[in-house]
Amino acid sequence: MDALLENVVLRALVLGLIPALLTSIGGVVGLIGVRGSEKHLDLGLGFSAGIMTVASFTSLLLPATKIGGFPTVLAGFASGVILVVVLNKYIPHEHLMKGYEGPAETKTRVERVWLLVLAILIHNIPEGLAVGSASGIGLSEGLLTALAIGLQDAPEGFAVSFPIATATRSVGKALLVAVLSGLSETLMSVTVALVAASSTTLLALTLSLAGGSMIYVVSHEVIPETHRYGHERLSTVGFLTGFLTMLWLDTMFS
Repeated sequence: MDALLENVVLRALVLGLIPALLTSIGGVVGLIGVRGSEKHLDLGLGFSAGIMTVASFTSLLLPATKIGGFPTVLAGFASGVILVVVLNKYIPHEHLMKGYEGPAETKTRVERVWLLVLAILIHNIPEGLAVGSASGIGLSEGLLTALAIGLQDAPEGFAVSFPIATATRSVGKALLVAVLSGLSETLMSVTVALVAASSTTLLALTLSLAGGSMIYVVSHEVIPETHRYGHERLSTVGFLTGFLTMLWLDTMFS
């Protein structure tokens, strides 16, 4: 425990394994073949959006403002938004409902299964950023963020493993990809901790960068997807549930 309190990188590694574990659990559920309706998916996405919204403010942006001031937060926030915009534009990927994004010339060259995997990996980058940067503040802040990210990562593990298992008929390959998808967050968490540990300014930048990228994903992708099939009320219930869950977790760890 003393090592976790004193060593930022070790703390980011251990806490970064929490969302990786929950992603893997979701991947196992996908291999079992549990199928959900569009309503269930919209409810789950709304829940994720609620958690990410509160976590972005209470665990990332507000601490960043106290550490580095508003100008630093503004620069980091804008950088986080630009990061996701660039990734969406230049990396071919496909969302379950929103469809294909990325260079038009690669749409027919990459199998849909791998496009879905790439979409999850793009989302994992800001989530790993969040865990790593929050770990730079302290153990309780990092644990809170890791638990919040992990809760909404389980459905992503399902979204990775199920289509791969269906398309390739290989349980081992599907599980491996789901596990690696989760571990990508761990890697990003450790990488960010290495950077943020060098100065308080960089810590504030990474916190706000993670917050900006997560809020952009919620507004640009998650919430619009939950409203595509007329389940706005149900997705709003999910959003409010996730919102209150994150507030409760924040209270528990404060």
